[in-house]
Amino acid sequence: MGDQKESLRKITHTLAMKNEEISNFVCTLKQSLDNLEANSSRVQEDLESEFTSLHSVLDEMKETMVTRIKQERASRTYELQSQLSACSKALESSEELLELANQTLCSSATDGFNQAAKDIKDSVTMAPAFRLSLKAKASDNMSHLMVDFSQERGVLQGLKFLPVPATPEIQVSECQVCDNTVTVVWTLPEPDSKIDHYILEHRRTNHEGPPRIREDYPWMVLEGIREMEHTLTGLRFDTRFMTFRVRACNKAVAGEFSEPVTLETHAFTFKLDAASSHQNLKVEDLSVEWDSCGGKIQDIRKEKTRTNSPMHSPARSALMSPKRAPTARPGRDRFTAESYTVLADTMIDAGQQYWEVRFDKESKAFAVGVALRSLGKFDQLGKSSASWCIHLNNWLQQSLTAKHNNKARTLDCAIPNTIGVYVNYDEGVLSFYNSKTKQLMHTFKTKFQQPIIPAFMVWNGSFSVLTGLQVPSLVQSGQRKNSGTSSSNASLT
Repeated sequence: MGDQKESLRKITHTLAMKNEEISNFVCTLKQSLDNLEANSSRVQEDLESEFTSLHSVLDEMKETMVTRIKQERASRTYELQSQLSACSKALESSEELLELANQTLCSSATDGFNQAAKDIKDSVTMAPAFRLSLKAKASDNMSHLMVDFSQERGVLQGLKFLPVPATPEIQVSECQVCDNTVTVVWTLPEPDSKIDHYILEHRRTNHEGPPRIREDYPWMVLEGIREMEHTLTGLRFDTRFMTFRVRACNKAVAGEFSEPVTLETHAFTFKLDAASSHQNLKVEDLSVEWDSCGGKIQDIRKEKTRTNSPMHSPARSALMSPKRAPTARPGRDRFTAESYTVLADTMIDAGQQYWEVRFDKESKAFAVGVALRSLGKFDQLGKSSASWCIHLNNWLQQSLTAKHNNKARTLDCAIPNTIGVYVNYDEGVLSFYNSKTKQLMHTFKTKFQQPIIPAFMVWNGSFSVLTGLQVPSLVQSGQRKNSGTSSSNASLT
């Protein structure tokens, strides 16, 4: 009976997952239909606009060329008409002189012949007919204004839609996620020298499957990428995955997006539990400031809690999966008296985790470390067996010490602005680093019998926490080198 129920539960879970997958795909298809309608209308409008623009250019060119022909015709007509008029007048005058000369020759009168002949000679010498050029001032040939648009017609007949770049493919095996950076690598089906740049989009998600229509986070766009790979740096991984897609662009048009690829971006994320923090601490998100007035009612942000069911256990993950402790923990009162403490809301019960804390070096006192859930409300960090920490004391004389179970060891190292905290729960390792140089400050080696929680203390000062960080490569390599050595701090563990 029990086996059948378990089998039925698995079937139910599988069906539920499949239904969600199909539902998501249905939403995707509906969205694709809407996009198809909108995109078709858009490209048709663009086509009509381009042809209208082309017609307008042709009409303008036709008008310009017709005007040129008309101007040329008018100019030549004027020249020829003027020359024709002058020639007609010269011909009329010359014909009159010819008739006069003939009459004089035929006259029998001898009186005045000589004078008449002389006058005719003088008139001929001054006649316009002998001063005219008998070459036309303008040609009637207009062949220089003829056109042959056969080549242009061929170009127009060759009009077609723009060549769309091929769709890239993201090479998952070559992509890397490390040190809060992601390197995405892609290829094209074949080389394309006309590719101008690529557009890479990425989106955070907590869903491992294909992208969903309704996501909590928007696509972030990176444009102008010239190579077929890109590295995103300085990321904070506050979701389980990141989804990537890329498309190629030439000078005119962008191609289709590649198939989305989802990469796991596991990192340790938590918030501070303002509900149980000391009342002298003003907790805002991941920042804490000492409040000298004390006793003020603080705003308690209600967070949805993660269940501690086996489904969310770190043991089910190949890496790690810290559990978020319930905000209203049974028996957890506010820290009080001189325990100016605030805890995180997420427990660690497996794997390797890393976070950083930036603090005011002028704080009278500051501590960072881990604690058991059983840490008492009067307990100061490092002064009981339920907590381990590094403690900065600026009261009277500055000192930096490692504390556990009311034992302290002075640390001979510079005080950094930001401390990195590394936990390997399974190996019982708690290490503190200078976050900038990754220089090891101190390591506790113990065996954690219960889940632990990031813990912080501040008096007359402030600090802020950085989460969503992966274990840095330098820290991991340093831990591997030190894994075979014995701890010099055994007296504190």
